[in-house]
Amino acid sequence: MPDLVSGPAAGQTVSVKARLAAAGLIPGTARPGPAPAAAGAGEPGSARVAQARSRARERGDRQRQALWPLGWAFIAIVVTASVQTHPAPGLRGAGLGITLALAVYAAAVATAVTAGWARRGLAAQAVVIGLVGGAGVALAAWQPHGPAELAAPMGVWIAAVRLPPAPAAAAAGAITAALAVAVGLTAAIQPVQSAITATLVCLLLAVIGQFIRRGRESQDHTELLMAQLQDAREGEAAAAALAERSRIAGELHDVLAHSLSGLAIQLQGARKLAGREGASDGLRATIERSAELAKAGLADARQAVGALRGDRLPTMDQLGALVEGFRRDTGTEATLRIDGTSRPLPAEASLALFRGAQEALTNIARYAPGATTAITVSYQAGRTLVTVEDHARPTAASPGPAAEPGSPLLADAGGGHGLTAMRERARRAGGAARAGPTADGWLVELEVPA
Repeated sequence: MPDLVSGPAAGQTVSVKARLAAAGLIPGTARPGPAPAAAGAGEPGSARVAQARSRARERGDRQRQALWPLGWAFIAIVVTASVQTHPAPGLRGAGLGITLALAVYAAAVATAVTAGWARRGLAAQAVVIGLVGGAGVALAAWQPHGPAELAAPMGVWIAAVRLPPAPAAAAAGAITAALAVAVGLTAAIQPVQSAITATLVCLLLAVIGQFIRRGRESQDHTELLMAQLQDAREGEAAAAALAERSRIAGELHDVLAHSLSGLAIQLQGARKLAGREGASDGLRATIERSAELAKAGLADARQAVGALRGDRLPTMDQLGALVEGFRRDTGTEATLRIDGTSRPLPAEASLALFRGAQEALTNIARYAPGATTAITVSYQAGRTLVTVEDHARPTAASPGPAAEPGSPLLADAGGGHGLTAMRERARRAGGAARAGPTADGWLVELEVPA
């Protein structure tokens, strides 16, 4: 018995479900490893996940761009306070040190608030944060009554906002400790209280920075999870649809395989019986046509089952192989000509043209065997046209497709649904199908907008 259902249908379903389970989005399963945001950072994902990550990057860039004016305002405040403090910036002695510290501090803060700085890696960020903190501590040591409580804590805040928790804690702790020591050693009045105040300011900024960082990460993580959830839902729906199609394909196989195989056996017996009993030529021809129809029906059922399984459907790229097979199987002179520049077509349009040409060739083999056949594919502006034309009139015993669908002859030969299905498939693709007699044969035209 012919096997209509073959291929990895069940395996495809299991594969989809396995991917859903690996994502931790099927009840009773858990995704191993880190959280989705971290785990997916370097993994390929769907277009929806890629868009979520892109939106997160764009949102981070907008936030950094919003901080750019604030950063320059902060630099202006620190420089103005330092200029008005004794000792003031200068070109010699302590003044030169203050000048250099202000220059390093301004350059580091200006770098830290640029949009592209966060993409330069952990080491580059740590260097800039170290320069901000170090220059701030140097200003605190040289100008005890200057901008000590403003400059260095800026480095703590940037570290808390930009760095992961462990490096952020290390950088913030180092800057805070250095600032507390510098303030405690240089303050003329209440050095311990001044050191405690500087430490509390740094701790406050570190906590605020961590809240900002976690809020941004939570928003990014939520958006990424939503994208992954939508992908998982679509995958689960696709798995369910594939499983249902596989079930239908199995039912179709069980029904058609038995029915068509039994029909083929009966027709083979009828053909032998007709030969022994000297049946008329018309009866033997009818039996032969019925056997061919049973064979063609089995092939069509096999294609239908394959489509239900999700197999790759034929396209116009396979038209040459179709014509070659028609020429080899029927011994008919058939030519294929391409007019215009070949181009990819939408899947539905390509399938409609291929199936239409296939139906036209099948009709020629049935009703006008031996007729010279010409197949032409014309790629025109805004449309693609396929014509199949034979050049031999059908005989009276085999009238050919000139009878319209639904006529007694076509109903007996196979239901008369070939031309109707051809038109419906072309109409679904936005095109049209026409068929009719010519001076010495039959012409089928298929047109789609592509």
